[in-house]
Amino acid sequence: MLQIDCPLCGPRAQVEFVYERTLDSIVTLDMTAEETVARLYARTNPRGVDSELWRHSFGCRQWIVLERDRISHAIVSVAEYGR
Repeated sequence: MLQIDCPLCGPRAQVEFVYERTLDSIVTLDMTAEETVARLYARTNPRGVDSELWRHSFGCRQWIVLERDRISHAIVSVAEYGR
């Protein structure tokens, strides 16, 4: 189990968080249908560090950006989303 250091609540167990998606798969309203499909369904699955969007659903309920290595699951950094 991962130990995630929430910027607002401090270190917490992974079970308190809900994984949403990687940041490069977020869709905006100004995208075309082709861009939306490419972002949601045709993205690569890269090895190495990736930025992920998580929500502290059983704590402060805030969204956080977690940079995590996909191979070792080591957490590189944690920051509040949008800041």
